[in-house]
Amino acid sequence: MCLLALVAEQPTYGYEMAKKLEERGLHLASEGSIYPLLSRLQRQGLVEGYLVESGGGPARKYYRLAAAGTLTLSAWISDWNALAAGVNGVINGAQHD
Repeated sequence: MCLLALVAEQPTYGYEMAKKLEERGLHLASEGSIYPLLSRLQRQGLVEGYLVESGGGPARKYYRLAAAGTLTLSAWISDWNALAAGVNGVINGAQHD
């Protein structure tokens, strides 16, 4: 879900996604874990990959959100918000006991 959310902001490449996730407080993601997930998202038709030439170095594979990715991200965000609300209700209830 986090990768789709980043790609929804703007097309980006794997290393850049890892940096953005860390900058936003998600330190669990590494480059090594991101690329297999991006491949899976691409196989599922949620993102599209394309190559962009970089000045002097190898081409970078960028990812953009596919139409199905937009719908899936919206559903996942809704599910996440419902789950987070439920967990918050349990945690907040436990603090009042």
